[in-house]
Amino acid sequence: MGSRIACEDKTPVRSSTPPVAISLVSAGALAYEVLLIRIFSIVQWHHFAYMAISIALLGYGASGSFLALFQDRLRHRFITVFAVSAALFGVSAVAGFAVAQRLPFNALAVIWEPQQLFYLPAYYLLFAIPFFCAATCVGLAFAVFPHHIGRIYRYDMVGAGTGALGIVAMLFWLFPPAALRLTGVLGFLAASLASYQEPGVKRLWRSPAYLVAAALLYWAIPGSWTALRLSEYKELEQALLIPGTEVVHEASSPLGLLTVIRSPVIPLRYAPGLSLNDIVEPPPQLGIFTDGGGVSPITYFDGRLEPIAFLDDTSAALPYSLVERPHVLIIGAGGGLDVLLALYHRAPQIDVVELNPQMIGLVRKDFGDFAGRLYDRPEVRVHLAEGRGFVAGSSQRYDVIHLPLLDSFAAAGAGTVSLTESYIYTVEAFEDYFRHLRPGGFIAITRWLNLPPRDSLKLFATALTALERMGVAGAERRLALIRSWSTTTLLIKNGALSGAEIAKIRAFAAERSFDLAYYPGMSREEANRYNLLDQPYLFDGATALIGPERASFLARYKFDVSPATDDRPYFFDFFKWRALPELLERRSLGGAALLDWGYLIVMSTLVQAVVLSLLLILAPLRLYGATFTSSADRWRVAAYFLTIGLAFLFVEMASIQHFILFLSHPIYATAVVLCGFLVFAGLGSGFSPRLAAWAERQRTAPTAKERRWRFRRPVGALDLAIGGIVVVALLYLFLLPPLFRSLVALPDAPRIAIALLLIAPLAFCMGMPFPLALSRVAASAPGLVPWAWGVNGCASVLSAILAMLLAMNIGFTWVMLIAMGLYLVAAATLRAPLAGERA
Repeated sequence: MGSRIACEDKTPVRSSTPPVAISLVSAGALAYEVLLIRIFSIVQWHHFAYMAISIALLGYGASGSFLALFQDRLRHRFITVFAVSAALFGVSAVAGFAVAQRLPFNALAVIWEPQQLFYLPAYYLLFAIPFFCAATCVGLAFAVFPHHIGRIYRYDMVGAGTGALGIVAMLFWLFPPAALRLTGVLGFLAASLASYQEPGVKRLWRSPAYLVAAALLYWAIPGSWTALRLSEYKELEQALLIPGTEVVHEASSPLGLLTVIRSPVIPLRYAPGLSLNDIVEPPPQLGIFTDGGGVSPITYFDGRLEPIAFLDDTSAALPYSLVERPHVLIIGAGGGLDVLLALYHRAPQIDVVELNPQMIGLVRKDFGDFAGRLYDRPEVRVHLAEGRGFVAGSSQRYDVIHLPLLDSFAAAGAGTVSLTESYIYTVEAFEDYFRHLRPGGFIAITRWLNLPPRDSLKLFATALTALERMGVAGAERRLALIRSWSTTTLLIKNGALSGAEIAKIRAFAAERSFDLAYYPGMSREEANRYNLLDQPYLFDGATALIGPERASFLARYKFDVSPATDDRPYFFDFFKWRALPELLERRSLGGAALLDWGYLIVMSTLVQAVVLSLLLILAPLRLYGATFTSSADRWRVAAYFLTIGLAFLFVEMASIQHFILFLSHPIYATAVVLCGFLVFAGLGSGFSPRLAAWAERQRTAPTAKERRWRFRRPVGALDLAIGGIVVVALLYLFLLPPLFRSLVALPDAPRIAIALLLIAPLAFCMGMPFPLALSRVAASAPGLVPWAWGVNGCASVLSAILAMLLAMNIGFTWVMLIAMGLYLVAAATLRAPLAGERA
């Protein structure tokens, strides 16, 4: 990870590149990487966000192989090559995206059209080209100016860190297409600065020419080239097919692209789980789509409660039939539909938690009159916060804590959110919610009904586990579950359900023709009466979960409905490998929707990443004559750089996931963790020669008494660095969870600063193993240096995907522990001297 090529400075170079140019191209590369995560989430789904890191590393790895082979030919024209590479970064960042947008790739069609998988390598190659160009700029600077590596590396890291954080800030003001053009402009600015250093008259026209090209790239290219083309299967694209539907407003931020639509010809009617017995027509509505999916309506409200009476006929109204005039907490209010439900039931206090400030702005300002100034009513208190963080920092207790339905039925049913981390549906989250209930209060969670049942049973299992972990006896007596024709609502009570409350639940369901799925003491005959299914699946599943055979049921059920945890927060991941053959057989019978295609995409991407990394990183080195020396240590060197390449990205990916909960959003976590690791690993890399010199002095000290530290035998710099990594990482596993819980309620800026401080010690240590080992290899077996770099690059490309797969199956703690094991293996691999060192 982050490996660089350095060589002897055999050829004088007449001019140098200003450090600011290096910072600009590095800032552009990291901004592009973070921006791809945002863009992939919009035009496709969250599945593709993780690909950005792997794609970036593929580009960097291929560039390293390229420089190892051709640096001697390029060094004589360093300024020209630097400027052209920087300009090509700018061009390819925009052009590659424009071309990729026009590929007929449809992720949802992968299940019934396997040929769609062939477009994935094209995606990889198109988006890897800008990273190849940016890496060539920086790598060639290292090769040409080896005596200034420290200075170059410093500006490289500062630029990269600035780009990672800067693009997040810019996304509050720029839409993604404009931000994409801006990253391309950074490449041309770097090219202009570099060209200004050229001798003679060349700089008089080349430097201004690059500036003109930068201006043309940002302002002159047609908007259609960079316009986002969403998958035709996204809900927004489907809604826009309705005659007369139009987009009336758009707002963008790092938290999501919000699109507001109006459908005057065929009115929008959004009321999930609405009873078929309802006779009240919903008022006019506007639809808000987040990243093209997950519709949340703004409902017309003039202050009268009668027009919103239809909300009482949804399954989400169940808790309000049990508690009069409750104090309510709504986590994720969106356009305010569930706030209206609480108002209809005359809740005197409604705390509304919403993460996206632009969502609040739509309801409060842009469409405030249409929404009846809903968020300005005296009984409604709006909190701009992440749900878990707000709950952790609040001392308030509630009668109803409501988790409304904000994602779309299509996304949930097709598995498009299976790789999405969701910390609001974990065991630890349920424990937090339960502690904030008043005696007799309810947690109410509404989900889409998927068949065979997945979401609902997983929620049921999560609630049982949370209550049992808190030492609550008779957890099954506190739960109730109902279903409409399209949704389910789970209730968790702070106390056992009474006979009177059970009677009210039964009456509520009967009046609306909702089916009872579970309540304490329920018989099987009471289930499956109105919206008939082949079997009372939910009742059978709930009964199995409360019985002694829970573990056996979870093991044999075709979908993974075991509870999600903060360590494995993939609530929407229901995939089981053993069920894959049966599901594939059912594909031709209309069962394709049962397949969690996200997993298949990840596995396909892993296979293709292996092939591409071998072809673009290792194969060129072998093909063009970068052969091994006769060193007997070649396999030790290969094993070392393979293990640290895997380990570095395992730790980085696990850290991104850990910090999602603390920083509230994946894009924040990715930017901050990338910035922290780049900057502090760079500082650690710069410190490594001093550590090596200190360790050498200790090794050559005549007696143990003369050594500052009294070990039985001298400890090498590599041992100290890897020992520091292992110790700090293990401390993080124990200390970070309680620390995050105590600090998660802080505002964004302090949390970002704290996150960077927490990342610093681990990243600093992790910056040392690569340069320490590479310097030893370069001194004893120079012919192995390109291969060490190539093996490390291949491992880095693959590890971003492997880390995701491992986390989904065994959790982030195990990913971190595996990384520690890999680092220890690496230390053991190079503990003995290499052949050249012994000589």
